[in-house]
Amino acid sequence: MELYWREVRRGLNLVVRTPDGEEVRVGGVRETKRGIQAIAETQGYEPGRAENDLPSVEEAKRFVESFEPWREFFAESLELDPVVRAAEDG
Repeated sequence: MELYWREVRRGLNLVVRTPDGEEVRVGGVRETKRGIQAIAETQGYEPGRAENDLPSVEEAKRFVESFEPWREFFAESLELDPVVRAAEDG
């Protein structure tokens, strides 16, 4: 399995690519009119895993990564690929 950031229309998604090729979003960073927001996905309700008005995309990425959200969805230990992947056409 692979763990990486993928460009999307208004920001980035933190993605786990499974062995069968499925991309599962486990976090995200969005640039909005009001600023930069970040969310680390969870299987329950944890409002502390989302933050608005962050000063930079890099800080938002660090916020999401700090929760290691992939651990809630996959039992494997994963290492984050430092290369941000381009948006997929589609």
